[in-house]
Amino acid sequence: MDQPTQRAPNCTIGIDPGSRYTGYGVVVPTGGGYRHLGSGVLRVPTTIPFTERLGFIYRQLTEIVAEYQPQFMAVEDVFIAANVKSAMKLGQARGAAILAGVNAGLPVYEYSALQIKQSVAGYGHAAKEQVTKMIQTLLLLPGPLNPNAADALAVALCHINTHAFQMRCQRAAQP
Repeated sequence: MDQPTQRAPNCTIGIDPGSRYTGYGVVVPTGGGYRHLGSGVLRVPTTIPFTERLGFIYRQLTEIVAEYQPQFMAVEDVFIAANVKSAMKLGQARGAAILAGVNAGLPVYEYSALQIKQSVAGYGHAAKEQVTKMIQTLLLLPGPLNPNAADALAVALCHINTHAFQMRCQRAAQP
């Protein structure tokens, strides 16, 4: 029988949810930077009913969480969309992703696009290209990066940075 994988300290899976493409990225902080453990995009079959797409997202993310054994899950929060139907589908895809994390026993954190961009690029209104370039630089990733995977990695980095800051504040506040 295989030994269960140990959860790496502060290992975070970031999720960029979508009903057609859901990005994921797994990152662990190192002494002075970050280590990219894995990332990719779930290409959700559009030929199946929407409820089955949600099941697909849930099952795939459940497998990815089991493989990487992260300690935290971070998910991009819903943005305001002009199309209500699209926003509802996005919310449901987020729910499937969050459920995969919760069922795996992970604490799940949510961050707005503004928080994510601020954390990674230093500017809350940074262009998508700027964020992707920073992800490639911070994680030492060569070559092109899928935009959904880049967004998911940015979500993971946002959580790692936010969590580290909160822990430093807690230690500083202790007598």
